[in-house]
Amino acid sequence: MPRQKMSMDKRAAQFLPFQAVKGLDEALRAKEKITVDKIELSEEMYEELDKKMHLVRKGSIITCIYYHKGEYIKLTGIVARFDEISRVLQIVNTKIDFDNILDIVFNDRVS
Repeated sequence: MPRQKMSMDKRAAQFLPFQAVKGLDEALRAKEKITVDKIELSEEMYEELDKKMHLVRKGSIITCIYYHKGEYIKLTGIVARFDEISRVLQIVNTKIDFDNILDIVFNDRVS
């Protein structure tokens, strides 16, 4: 009895990479991430950041460098919320505690 020819899809599937454990690649990449300690601001750095924080307004376009889960993240976007009582800065959908902010750069200023 002659064998039927295998379809091209089934044949191609034989050569796809095999992943025995789902999510293993992501877990390994996460394990490779190098974490850093949070930088303690000097008095001068704190004063400079405080001056910048007083200039932040809803709708401003800023770049914020902040500490999150063992790494520093640089995020640029429009300020959606600036809450001095809750001490939260929100850029688009990302909420950042004031205590985790390292620096702010204003992107919508004309020199």
